Amino acid sequence: MTAPDPTRRIPLLIAGEIGARADQVAQAITLLDGGATVPFIARYRKEVTSGLDDTQLRTLAERLVYLRELEARRAAIRDSIASQGKLTADLEKGIDGAVTKAELEDLYLPYKPKRRTRAMIARENGLGPLAEAILQDRRADPAALAAGYVTEAVPDTKAALEGARDIIAESLAEDAGLLGRLRAHMQKVAVLSARVVEGKQVEGAKFSDYFAHSESWATAPSHRALAMLRGRNEGVLSLDLEVDAEAAPALARRKASCAAR
Repeated sequence: MTAPDPTRRIPLLIAGEIGARADQVAQAITLLDGGATVPFIARYRKEVTSGLDDTQLRTLAERLVYLRELEARRAAIRDSIASQGKLTADLEKGIDGAVTKAELEDLYLPYKPKRRTRAMIARENGLGPLAEAILQDRRADPAALAAGYVTEAVPDTKAALEGARDIIAESLAEDAGLLGRLRAHMQKVAVLSARVVEGKQVEGAKFSDYFAHSESWATAPSHRALAMLRGRNEGVLSLDLEVDAEAAPALARRKASCAAR
């Protein structure tokens, strides 16, 4: 499968986001790549960009950096998985269709080179089928299932269950679809809370509006979210995302309950 051409994809994506034509975006990209600044283009090159204004150009410039980084990461991930001989048509389609870095990393997670994990060791000890059996039949007694997997490497049912739990936990953590749904759910229902770090009240007075502040993540204006992030980065604020565990999506609850058994 031939990967989409980023030089065509990026202008099309940005054009849709800023309400412009792809050719306008392409002209602006050429000017930016040539060293022109956003204020210069907005003031002196309107005829080249067919009238893109300062706001459109600033968004364009920011998104251009992000999308180029995204495309570079997309290519690196595709090459890495292909070198492992694991790049299927469906996986490549998912990689090509990812629109954020987070989506790409979720897809790459199961294939990302890593140190030996407890789940890997458990699989080497033959506990993969036990993990699958626990997930497939929630009415079964896990301890009874585990009894058939006691070996020299797995001394008792407790060790077998711990190994199966490690396998299930890793599979959940590497499930790109589940991660995407949970992320979307958090963005919809989570509450973003900011609190002042004790002793930073005077030093961080400019962030006083957020010393005891909470609001929905979904509706938080970008300027307030950025202010809270700056406060955290300067060591003045601590931030938390609070989610009601009982409100988790049904699929996540079902999978998590299986893993906990």
